[in-house]
Amino acid sequence: MRSTFPFNQGWLYCAQQVADSAPDSSFVAVTVPHANVILPYHNFDDEEYQFVSTYRKHFTLTEPLNGRRAHLEFEGVMTAATVRVNGHTFPEHRGGFVPFTLDITDYLNESGDNLLTVVVDSTERKDIPPFGHTVDYLVFGGIYRDVTLKLVETAYIDNVFVKPRDVLTGAPYLEVDVTLRNVGAQKRDLSIYVAYGREERAEQSDGWTPSPYAVSLEPESTQTVTITLRDLPPVELWTPVHPQLYRMVVHLSNEQRATQDRKWVRFGFREARFKDDGFYLNGERMQLVGLNRHQNFPFIGAAAPARLQRKDADILKDELGVNIVRTSHYPQSPHFLDRCDEIGLLVFEEIPGWQHIGDEDWQALALRDVRAMIERDHNHPSIILWGVRINESWDNTQLYTQTNALARSLDPTRQTGGVRFFLGSEFLEDVYTFNDFSNSIVEPEHTPHLVTEYNGHMFPTKSWDHDARRVEHALRHARIQDRARGMGGVSGAIGWCAFDYNTHREFGAGDRICYHGVMDIFRLPKYAAYAYLSQTPPQNKPVLQIASGWKAGDYDEGRTILPVRVFTNCDYVEAYVGDVPQGKFYPDRQQFPNLPHPPVLLTDLEISLAQPWNDLRVVGYLDGKAVIEQSVAADGVPARLEITADDAAIKADGIDMTRISFRITDHYGNVLPYAIAMITLEVDGPADILGETSFPLVGGQGAVYLKSRHTQGDAVVLATTPRLHSASVRVALE
Repeated sequence: MRSTFPFNQGWLYCAQQVADSAPDSSFVAVTVPHANVILPYHNFDDEEYQFVSTYRKHFTLTEPLNGRRAHLEFEGVMTAATVRVNGHTFPEHRGGFVPFTLDITDYLNESGDNLLTVVVDSTERKDIPPFGHTVDYLVFGGIYRDVTLKLVETAYIDNVFVKPRDVLTGAPYLEVDVTLRNVGAQKRDLSIYVAYGREERAEQSDGWTPSPYAVSLEPESTQTVTITLRDLPPVELWTPVHPQLYRMVVHLSNEQRATQDRKWVRFGFREARFKDDGFYLNGERMQLVGLNRHQNFPFIGAAAPARLQRKDADILKDELGVNIVRTSHYPQSPHFLDRCDEIGLLVFEEIPGWQHIGDEDWQALALRDVRAMIERDHNHPSIILWGVRINESWDNTQLYTQTNALARSLDPTRQTGGVRFFLGSEFLEDVYTFNDFSNSIVEPEHTPHLVTEYNGHMFPTKSWDHDARRVEHALRHARIQDRARGMGGVSGAIGWCAFDYNTHREFGAGDRICYHGVMDIFRLPKYAAYAYLSQTPPQNKPVLQIASGWKAGDYDEGRTILPVRVFTNCDYVEAYVGDVPQGKFYPDRQQFPNLPHPPVLLTDLEISLAQPWNDLRVVGYLDGKAVIEQSVAADGVPARLEITADDAAIKADGIDMTRISFRITDHYGNVLPYAIAMITLEVDGPADILGETSFPLVGGQGAVYLKSRHTQGDAVVLATTPRLHSASVRVALE
């Protein structure tokens, strides 16, 4: 039978290339995922992580092989990896965004110690996508995703692709492609048995093969067989509101009818289709509202554990209110995609690249990436579109004919897109995916049409910019979404981007951050975040955000504070200056006729510099009832230091992390973006802070990560700053 062992613990790390003869004392103990260097969140040179390093792991097999093969699986090593096992060197794997597997059986000491070495080249090599030209993002370095050891029989299940069919009819069925591999020297007569059920009750089966499917597998061969399951009981569709998931198990039996391999996969019943007049999910037109996501995090680069990857999906769905994310510009963590499946967040996934197309060998790697991406991720119901063109590249008929043909052969259930940034490009894909930086939306020249980027570099905005810029940043996002909803043939718009990110000096601000996000690099909101969240149904939760610091001095000539904009999904709001009612104010449907919930404009408020400046209070109403309110202090004086943890408890495995956020606020709890102060952080307990423990706060907010050790207990993080009371938060290590 198959056995699977997580291989993230017990690694040693040396920040240079060393031979196997180097003593362990040359290394430090680490866990995986691991960044080859911890960096500040800004103001660093990308060459600081561009070096060759060495990872080492001593291990013994915890189970005898008993004729099985040992497969070592790496989910991601950036950028190139050369693996040695007991002195045997495997060919270099080039590319850090897709997984690779090595059969290490023939080089193992089955009953003794083994030495695993991984030499990691984290330089930006021109022979590996996305490199060859300057790229507008950083990839960082290290063994930054999970590593797994699997023991499988010589004939085993290599892949399973579950394809729901006719899900909108009264007779849905499943096509299950099972890919088998026989690495042995003997022909094998095997049987396949398939069963599936709802994930929440996986021990029960809703459907199964009535009889085993027989297959003869020649020596040293790979074969894919398709098993069809018909006459299914009623199925529940996967939707963003109710993302029902199913689990399928595939059993492989040998000649003696004993199970010798078993593989589980997760899937969902849904139909996703782009048509000329828009996108349809399960037969219903759905307006796509989304944001792009880079996988990078402050301090740790791309080496984020499962919890942080999953949290990003939650932020996109719950704190930004979008229904689709584009994985710009590469396949992203399986943990992130798993969470998208679980919460009903749609995904447009694409291959690695940015504007540049390399030589034939480079293009061969791009084709490999298409295959690896689809074979890894084809069972995710959240994924609705494959991106098979290098982002913003020029036309290349030969390459993109191949990428489209390969994607369609590997997955006939999904359409393809190819993100371009100029009109008139060759349309070889199924969906015309277009980065539109017109500050509007151009009339589609091809349909289906999906806007895949807008805003971003057109109006970079920092969380500490003056109010007028931060408000205009939010309004630009709202205008594009309003325009997209009002145009026929436009399936939706995916904004650039969700989070600020590190970049090369050619693209970023003076500190090498692209301030393109509707949230900052710590995943903390700017005003633009509420332009998205306010479009969610008020039945989910009422939203109300005053987009103003309520300070006349932040505006030109000190007197253009009005109108004040409020992002809300309420029917209307009432405003008060001090205790004086200012009236009712309604959504601005004149400027935003197509948004479900246009911003509200507060006009003609009774304020004067000749009178005492009073607090602003806004109350939101639904169905005539007050449901939410917010107040902004007039004095603007820092009142509190607040600190929070995303999670009350994390695993004591030396890998897990949670975000620790802190901010300086007025006495109503509003972040004060000009509260520039030094925050000092201390931790007491079996955990470590990744980030700056003396944190120069700019923008009124910031964050670090708390990483567990291998000891259970409580960790208390204490934050202090001059002139304010200290604050603390407790996290359990379990």
